[in-house]
Amino acid sequence: MKNLILIGMPGCGKSTVGVLLAKALGTGFIDTDLIIQVQQRNTLQRLIDINGLENFKRFEESALLSVSEERDMVIATGGSAVFCEKGMRYLKRNGICIYLDLPIYNLQMRLANIKTRGIACRRGESLEEIMAERTPLYAKYADIKVDCAGKSCEQIVEKIIRAATM
Repeated sequence: MKNLILIGMPGCGKSTVGVLLAKALGTGFIDTDLIIQVQQRNTLQRLIDINGLENFKRFEESALLSVSEERDMVIATGGSAVFCEKGMRYLKRNGICIYLDLPIYNLQMRLANIKTRGIACRRGESLEEIMAERTPLYAKYADIKVDCAGKSCEQIVEKIIRAATM
């Protein structure tokens, strides 16, 4: 089986669904946001605040490129991973890219902590602006798009398994 790479907006459920998907498939799980935090020894938000957005994107690309080329992994990427073309091409060589799509109103409810969550965005940028910029990139890299609106994590996992194993 190829790696399953989860992409999508912050708050769409990549990490949560990723853990459940890996358990359901009996595979390993990698969260590239956690790789960044371990490599840089700081939280995502502090890295953005201290180093700026462009440096954070370099940290993110480094994390994507550090993911081993093993098979049978579920990889949850950060919401801004799609800005790292080299990293995304690297991951897609051995994987199927799955876009977890969630409407803006659901994201707004989940992202009450947008200023402290570690979302790679320009100062003062709204969630709508972030989504408008990223959505075309998610579509560009996605092999499979999963509509997550109104679905439980378990239902999303089932949809991914059905779509990715066909």
